[in-house]
Amino acid sequence: MSLINETIRKRRSVYPMQYINKPIPKEILAELMINANHAPTHKLTEPWRFRIFTGNGKKRLGEFLAKKYEEITPDFTTAKFEKIKVNPQKAGAVLAIILHRDPAERVPEWEEIASVACAVQNIWLALEQYELGGYWSSPPLCKFLGEHIKLAQNESCIGFFYIGYCGSTERIIAKKPIEEKIEWIEE
Repeated sequence: MSLINETIRKRRSVYPMQYINKPIPKEILAELMINANHAPTHKLTEPWRFRIFTGNGKKRLGEFLAKKYEEITPDFTTAKFEKIKVNPQKAGAVLAIILHRDPAERVPEWEEIASVACAVQNIWLALEQYELGGYWSSPPLCKFLGEHIKLAQNESCIGFFYIGYCGSTERIIAKKPIEEKIEWIEE
């Protein structure tokens, strides 16, 4: 099997509770961002933006998200509050995934969201070479990130990507056969 096929097929989610407490060097994060920047983009809108939380920034992010959860959640639980608060600190870095909408709206929004997702997938595929794992979370709290950090008027947070060093996390994912998901149309 080729390296690219193997890399794609081994991609998996690795959750903050599985991370080893170890900071990620800025040079590695910068390389991951370069990979993200090579995502496909219709009309070259390049709609991906990232805010990279490391160090104390992760702690402040967790505190903000937990406080916002407490403010807006009628069925608040202390356990969920604590999880939201500490998960960013378990990660080596947390990327806020930002959609930077083309001000001229030359392409449909869904295409720009798809481009951002491709940028994240590029990051995700590159993690294994650094012995890192990642997890994309899109909690309802995303929409409030602009209260914590500056976002442009045409920007919105569509998720958080947690990254961390991890031990062996290889697992077999039982995917349904591709034959159940495709139809060949030959005439």
